[in-house]
Amino acid sequence: MSDEVDSTRAGGYAVEMRGIDKAFNGVAVLTDVDFELRPGETHAVVGENGAGKSTLMKILQGVHPLDAGEILIDGTPVRLRSTQEARAAGIGMVFQEFSLIPTLTVAKNIFLDHEPRGRFGLLDDRQSVRRSRELFAEMGVDIDPNALLGSLGTAYWQLTEIAKALAQEARVLIMDEPTASLAKTEADALFALIDRLEARGISIVYISHRMEEIYRIADRVTVLRDGRRVLTAPVADVTPAQLVEHIVGRRLEGALTWQARAVDRTTAPLLEARHLVAGPRVRDVSFTLAPGEILGLAGLMGSGRTELARCLFGIDRLASGEVLVRGRRVKLANAHSAITAGLALIPEDRRAQGLVLDHSVRDNLLLPLLPRLRRGPLIDERKGRRVADELIDKLQIRLASPTRTVRLLSGGNQQKVVIAKWFATEPTVLIMDEPTAGVDIGTKSEIIAMIRKTADDGLGVIVISSELSELLAISDRVLVLRDGTVERDIFREDISDEETLQLAVQGV
Repeated sequence: MSDEVDSTRAGGYAVEMRGIDKAFNGVAVLTDVDFELRPGETHAVVGENGAGKSTLMKILQGVHPLDAGEILIDGTPVRLRSTQEARAAGIGMVFQEFSLIPTLTVAKNIFLDHEPRGRFGLLDDRQSVRRSRELFAEMGVDIDPNALLGSLGTAYWQLTEIAKALAQEARVLIMDEPTASLAKTEADALFALIDRLEARGISIVYISHRMEEIYRIADRVTVLRDGRRVLTAPVADVTPAQLVEHIVGRRLEGALTWQARAVDRTTAPLLEARHLVAGPRVRDVSFTLAPGEILGLAGLMGSGRTELARCLFGIDRLASGEVLVRGRRVKLANAHSAITAGLALIPEDRRAQGLVLDHSVRDNLLLPLLPRLRRGPLIDERKGRRVADELIDKLQIRLASPTRTVRLLSGGNQQKVVIAKWFATEPTVLIMDEPTAGVDIGTKSEIIAMIRKTADDGLGVIVISSELSELLAISDRVLVLRDGTVERDIFREDISDEETLQLAVQGV
């Protein structure tokens, strides 16, 4: 255990984890980790991707067995060999990787494996729906329990995950990046819910990369680095700069601060969208993107940000309007035509939309490049290996081997794989939907540096982000979308602070 750790102990813990060790395939992921959670507190767990945060909590949830150490619940030693045993011990978890079934309704997902039953032991679907409505009312959100989950957006999946955990009447609730897909209003509702849960004596473990959330809701914070605990302290005793330094092991300066850039808007735009209409969410969108410009898209959930990205990439068909790239009108019939026109999309959900999870890192990197790697009817494997190695080195993707299955990488390294493969297509315009969602502060700074370097090289970049601080750090100009159209077009230098942008997003 590091000498940086505050090892002071107090009695009456809801959870104690002592000397936890865990390795996968001989690679140590956790080494001698202690963690304590008090009744009715929110304890943040932070660290870079791969630091061991999720693994530690999955041990507490019974997903992974520990290799060494012990766990105590309310002072009593326990062995948690399954999620069922953890649930019986009063522990619930909101997973970062969704544990939901898209072909079932919201209510059936919430009560999966512990469905309410009526007479003769039959499933009581009406009670599931009623209790789901009560849970959502308590959470302060409006979701139809009868809706098919697969028809809803990512944010609704996250809210359903939270309701599912609450339905199990957990005394300890583990939240792994719970706001990664939530708009600000939904995140605010979640924070209010956490306050109510604390008042009821429920303990919260809160895993997040978002500093502002940690300082808003957490009582204490534990930092993991390289599988070891390096700090546990009251949040009030640690400055954000100190916390970041503990997380990454070095100082980060300037990455998350806006840097004014020179953008030449006197030349012809790289991209021009004229009166785009697509589906119910893109109603009339017009804008231009200059060479070397970083354009941020802000808006509430349902404003049409992701849908705009999808229609620009040919996934959703345009009903009307036109798109010009370098002054030439292009027909975006599908993703292939968008790629041919010089567009690339980093999707919102990297696991479902950006990666083939059971294939290797190398295969994922080369997937959009296969036409370039052909030698007659075959693929030039030697060239492919060289290209993949160059991309891994360029984006500093941390892995043991390019043949490693991409599913096994940390979230930050998975995101780098998605970004790298589209960088390699040498696009004219790069569209990035929530490019830093669920990545640690160190990886976030690296991705922001990549975005700036890409724009400096003359490409146009469109960034969609629910984190307004992130948009303000990297954007040269911000479009505020509302109800499928551009509500405001603001130069970054005209936005004084995050509150000003938030008011614009809210339509004030």
